[in-house]
Amino acid sequence: MKVLIVNTSERTGGAAVAASRLMEALNNNGVKAKMLVRDKQTDAVTVAALPGRWRQQWNFLWERWCLLWHLRGQRRYLFKLDMGNAGSDITRLPEFKEADVVHLHWVNQGMLSLQGIRRILDSGKPVVWTMHDAWPSTALCHLTLGCKNYKTQCRNCKYLPGKGSSNDLSARVWRRKKAMLKGRHVWFVACSRWLAGEAKASALLAGQRVENIPNPIDTHVFCPKDKAEARRLLELPQEERLILFVSQRVTHENKGMDYLVEACQLLAEQYPDMVSTTGVVVLGGHAEDVEGRLPFKTYALGYVNDVQRIVSIYNAADVFVLPSLSENLPNTIMEAMACGVPAVGFNVGGIPEEIDHRQNGYVARYRDAADMAAGLRWVLCEADYESLSAAAVRKVLKCYSQQSVAMKYTEVYYEAMASKRCNL
Repeated sequence: MKVLIVNTSERTGGAAVAASRLMEALNNNGVKAKMLVRDKQTDAVTVAALPGRWRQQWNFLWERWCLLWHLRGQRRYLFKLDMGNAGSDITRLPEFKEADVVHLHWVNQGMLSLQGIRRILDSGKPVVWTMHDAWPSTALCHLTLGCKNYKTQCRNCKYLPGKGSSNDLSARVWRRKKAMLKGRHVWFVACSRWLAGEAKASALLAGQRVENIPNPIDTHVFCPKDKAEARRLLELPQEERLILFVSQRVTHENKGMDYLVEACQLLAEQYPDMVSTTGVVVLGGHAEDVEGRLPFKTYALGYVNDVQRIVSIYNAADVFVLPSLSENLPNTIMEAMACGVPAVGFNVGGIPEEIDHRQNGYVARYRDAADMAAGLRWVLCEADYESLSAAAVRKVLKCYSQQSVAMKYTEVYYEAMASKRCNL
């Protein structure tokens, strides 16, 4: 079986990481898998780039310009929405023609247009589409953030100026997506049970198959290592208790840095001794922007893309924290737990599926900085740390290993192929 995985980027972003890991997992478990990307960032022979670099750039800029026009020049939501009006036709490419199954992932920002996706669906090849956010089940947005319009029909979009109208851009794109899917079958896969539930509630996906399969992780790479040695390599203090925060861009409002700052301030007030014994390691772009906001020593490591260094950073930490306000199934929590680091996060999205409360980490009440502070204190100072660490590793080995995830996807592929043959 030959599978073509389609994603905008090869390495940048959580969806790209998950798609790359799935390709590796499939190839390690008897399935021939390739990736097709717009942004190729390595020399991997299993990854192909879309031809026509300038055309790809034009598709990206044209869609952004159209969105900016509909947003009346307001840039706040420019990268929170996608309208799918520009993209490539991949059905003519040799990688597409030789594939038995086409597996879409995150295909936005000029990678595929709605018209291009319709051509894929009309090609006769079975199509699997992994949802890394809500966009496949909504008109425009990647994060619904409490909006329920997608359950009936997107309109009056809160992201649009004036909160939209009954025939705004979201309503028009909704109709285009509805037409794209009409009479066509897609095997949708959500990475978390939470997102699968959201997808099943979408009127756009009515009648479509929705499965739940988590992202895989290579537990031979992300695994426990000597903490003292990791800190020595990174030049981090040996004696401090280290809290780790990771994000591609740490200042992104959805990642909840304000809640982490508040939680740390509460800890410093309630337990003054922690001020001199606790540090916060910040990994990601704009990490230096949070220095001075935290009451504890801050170690801003910036953006890192070397996997072995990232593994060392996880192993150097005592606890991982992710105060995100919306998440699917965060790779970062999975990576931390695979390294034996207990995690603390809010009760939102797929986070409570990864963290078993008070068994391998702590699930704090949503948007409750005080409870997040309690969770950090519990992991660092009150819990049986060795038991938490061991339980975290066991959870990842059981649920997110390459073999486990590859087998689940292989079953979906064969079922999609069989169903396609029956409908011919």
